[in-house]
Amino acid sequence: MTLDPVHFDGIAQLAGRIRKGVDATDHRDFATTVWEEFLDPLYADGTPVIEPLGDQRRRLIDLEDAALMESRFPTQHGLDSGTINPTTFKNGLVIDVAQAAMAAVPSDLELHRGRTIVSTVHSNDATVAVGEDDWVPFDRGYGRGRIMQAPRVDRYEQTVVHALALYLAESSHATLNAEVVEDLLILDGPIYPTGLLKWTDQDPTLAELLVEDERPRDVVQNYVDLVETFVERDVPVAGFVKSSSSKALTRAVRRQTNAPWVNDAAFFETLLRRTDDDGETRTDALTFTNWFRSRAGADRVLSTRGDCEIDIERELDDEAYEVTFFVVYDPREELVYRVEAPSAFTEDPDLREDLTMQVLSDVAARKGPPMAVEKADELARISRQEKGALERQLEETFETGQQRVYDDVRWDSVETPF
Repeated sequence: MTLDPVHFDGIAQLAGRIRKGVDATDHRDFATTVWEEFLDPLYADGTPVIEPLGDQRRRLIDLEDAALMESRFPTQHGLDSGTINPTTFKNGLVIDVAQAAMAAVPSDLELHRGRTIVSTVHSNDATVAVGEDDWVPFDRGYGRGRIMQAPRVDRYEQTVVHALALYLAESSHATLNAEVVEDLLILDGPIYPTGLLKWTDQDPTLAELLVEDERPRDVVQNYVDLVETFVERDVPVAGFVKSSSSKALTRAVRRQTNAPWVNDAAFFETLLRRTDDDGETRTDALTFTNWFRSRAGADRVLSTRGDCEIDIERELDDEAYEVTFFVVYDPREELVYRVEAPSAFTEDPDLREDLTMQVLSDVAARKGPPMAVEKADELARISRQEKGALERQLEETFETGQQRVYDDVRWDSVETPF
């Protein structure tokens, strides 16, 4: 223990001085002002980047009523991809391995057994060539895997291998199993590969890579093709974002006025949180917004406002691919969820309402993500123990060890809850 009681008291006193400058009531009042005066639509550089679909309104639904609602979709499928996280080895290789899985409600054990595994490898040694195989089957055909050599970069190696492995596995598994989805597919996360699309604003090197290299571009194309497939089959696809870090809305607001929230989720929590006379959070209902069309942040890339040069083939009108979303706040856990779907589906007000009620019912009943998403997450997740075993196996295969840093030694003996 390095902090004595006197140290705790000192920290608390400092925090008290900070608190005097932060008035939560002012933030709530200002959130209402932003809601009423800035979002219909929200402009950036003279262009509407956030605008309501239908009427702009805040809504609530009793938790018990929501949990007991009849399902709007007889079957639901969830999709997720998990990775071991990028690992750097002493021989100069940087590797990430991702596996994707699809879950069904009601359960389909054969579908659950299926896996798509992608191993992405980066090396700055020009003499190293990784054999990029076609898809190789395993587990009697229930699984398939492939290797991808990542584009060579002088920095952001881990960013590149992680994004390519994660999103190639997810989009490929979704495409492979699209035909089994009859009523609704929910991705665990955004409907497009946000981690890749953010490259356009993250760094010129990454932006150039996304535009000029076919490997990341092909991954983005996979998601566009997936939307087209589901539009053609008249089966909606949505994304359930559990922990959104988007700042697109708050940044656009900040260009015009004060925006004290750290990100969009904080803004919506302030806006949707209900309190009693004592200022305590009321937990009897879910609160949620209408749907919005988004052309802000990473959503800009595949919108009609898109100004990047990614060569993506599209068969539908450009508006059909645009991201639309609504936000739900669960006061029991004080969590904000963002639910996305392509505009091709949410332009229909009846389908928009069905998607809304399905998600609200699932969140109310499960106190968290829809069951299809939760099951897909469990199937695709690679545990800490499994990651360690895989990393040791890779060390044996390469006859080299991982490149270690001081924190590996510092925290080796510390037990974590993960």
